[in-house]
Amino acid sequence: PSHCCRRLSRRFCRPFPNITTPNAISRGRGGYYVSPLVNNASSRRQLLSSLTAVSYEELQLIKAGPSTRRLSSSPSSSPPPPTQSNAAAEEIDYTSLPHSSPEIQALIDRHAHKPQTSASLQTLMKTGRGEFLHKMNDTHGGGYASVVDDLSAESDESEATPLVLLQVASFLRRELPIRLAHRISDLSRVPLLQDMRSVQQVKELYTTSFVEVLSVDKHPPTREGQEEWERKFAKILENVYERHSSVLVQMARGAFELRAAIRKGALLGGDDDGCEGEGQKTMSDQEIQVGRDAVEFELMESTHAFLDRFYISRIGIRVLIGQYLSLRQPPVENYVGIICSKTSPYEIVKRAIDDAAFMCTRKYGDAPEVIIAGRLDMTFPYVPTHLHYIMLELLKNSMRATVEYHGIDAEYPPIKVVIADGSDNEDVIIKVSDEGGGIPRSNMKRIWSYLFTTADPEIQEGMVAFNENVDFSIDSPLAGLGYGLPISRSYARYFGGDLSIMSMEGFGTDCFVYLTRLGNTKEPLPI
Repeated sequence: PSHCCRRLSRRFCRPFPNITTPNAISRGRGGYYVSPLVNNASSRRQLLSSLTAVSYEELQLIKAGPSTRRLSSSPSSSPPPPTQSNAAAEEIDYTSLPHSSPEIQALIDRHAHKPQTSASLQTLMKTGRGEFLHKMNDTHGGGYASVVDDLSAESDESEATPLVLLQVASFLRRELPIRLAHRISDLSRVPLLQDMRSVQQVKELYTTSFVEVLSVDKHPPTREGQEEWERKFAKILENVYERHSSVLVQMARGAFELRAAIRKGALLGGDDDGCEGEGQKTMSDQEIQVGRDAVEFELMESTHAFLDRFYISRIGIRVLIGQYLSLRQPPVENYVGIICSKTSPYEIVKRAIDDAAFMCTRKYGDAPEVIIAGRLDMTFPYVPTHLHYIMLELLKNSMRATVEYHGIDAEYPPIKVVIADGSDNEDVIIKVSDEGGGIPRSNMKRIWSYLFTTADPEIQEGMVAFNENVDFSIDSPLAGLGYGLPISRSYARYFGGDLSIMSMEGFGTDCFVYLTRLGNTKEPLPI
């Protein structure tokens, strides 16, 4: 070219129109060098933009002044090799691919490496009230932000619901695939349990939901299409919510299958730490006996750690979807979605007592009396269904223990419920006390085990034979799968609370439920 500096080899030479400075640019061993004689900013930009190896960040290095600057050409600053564009990737119809395909697995792995975003009770309430609508400008760029601005200008406070739904739906479209991918990945790695048929079915179910959520565009394409986008997304989440309602029992069935397999010696060689694929062999009679005696399911720590992660994540997914779907329904006084701003522990406990007494009477023909004391007038923001689940579980356990310890047709000592709260308390605390004979100290660790139960084995086997499409119901037996207590603790811990049990064998048991008053604790999201 006419303005060639004659300092570069032929393959590095580029034409530089309107630049007459000799030796304007040269290439050394470490990178490109721009002559200080090229003082005109426009010329310098034009010069550098001609070099494909110069990145945008490197271009900024020479804007500060005319002094000679070294522009690194190391691999870290060079443009990445050409790959499939995001647009092309989005064009893949993942819903038509089998779940075992490399494309689906790569998609799951990509989302499983993304961090999850936790939410608190306060955040869910404020979002539902529209207090974070101003942040939509921060999370959506380009023309979409202007659409939000226009809608905000046209809407008064009473018409903010469509914007709230749009904001929540956009968050869920971004967050749910990440959470589902984390659980799918975890289901693929859990030792022993991953081979159970019921667990494999749950994994398929999660993968189906993962692909369905991703089938919706990340954002509405146009202002006119946003209502249809939100309606379509809501319909998909309704299907996901319904589909996942049986997961609790399916996972309990998988755990039941695992314990049965271990005790029968039906598993191939391996240990609780789960070495994949190596050293697998048929267990000898001696190893089978060791498995029966020592590898008790209730004490398999890695499996229980997995189940804790799985169930706390499931609670989070159902809270987010349930909150969004509830916001789409006609408003209910004192409710923001599924959250009641004036939850009364006294009213919740009364309903739980009625349900537990019904279940106990159906089983034994009678039920102990329950006395409620303490702060009966207090209210605080919480999810009433969570508290009802916890209290129903504790009360039906206390009633069953009391009746079986004292005998049918005996004079039962009352069960006592105390609700404690104070202006300086950080927690609302509910205590349930019974005189049902207590729990042996050797069993205290096992009561938090998934599938530990003192129920009739025939009842337990019958329950895992069927799907229950509800999370909890008074139609279930008084004692069954044994996941009631650990799930109740997960519900309490989800918003920063806890559940603990103290027992005196030969007398009775005290259960303590701790619920945070402020609701500012974020979800304990498992990795």
